[in-house]
Amino acid sequence: MKQKLLLTLILIFTIKTFSQDSKLSLELSYPVPIDENFIGQNYNGIADLGLKYHFSNLELLNIGIGVNAGMYKNTKNDRVQPFDVTTYIFSPKIFAELNLKPLTKLHPTIGIGYSFINANSTDVEGFNIENYSSISSSETESGMNLNLGIAYDITDKIFAQVQYDFIKIGVNKDVPDIKYNTNINILKIGLGYRF
Repeated sequence: MKQKLLLTLILIFTIKTFSQDSKLSLELSYPVPIDENFIGQNYNGIADLGLKYHFSNLELLNIGIGVNAGMYKNTKNDRVQPFDVTTYIFSPKIFAELNLKPLTKLHPTIGIGYSFINANSTDVEGFNIENYSSISSSETESGMNLNLGIAYDITDKIFAQVQYDFIKIGVNKDVPDIKYNTNINILKIGLGYRF
């Protein structure tokens, strides 16, 4: 997986190097999990880093590919369970950005992709149970992702943006197939830079 990500990044930067009018942008956002679901109830967003490349510029819209990687930490202060959990959400997508002629500084986008959610848990220091050994585990879920967003150009290179991600994950047969377990909603607020 890491090799594929590295290869993709190298490919994008190589394309940028040989193009005169680059369509590459880098985004840094603060993700806020929302709604009544297992991510919204148990995690705080740390950061979300995004990379987008426009490969087709049409009159009404630009089409491109993008990838986002977000980091989330569990919010449990009562420590009912003695674990620290860090969750990473990796979301490659294809997107379309509307060109609004009367409002050239606004850029609404819609994207669709597939998200991979990896939760890593480790035991909390100082938690003492007889016959308790150190625990470290990892679990991955995945599902379709719908992304809606709007960007506002501050300058030619810098923009502010707000995005909404809806992720519908599949669950094992042992887990109830209810909204709490399958629907993830994330609001992202941040800045971007066009190269």
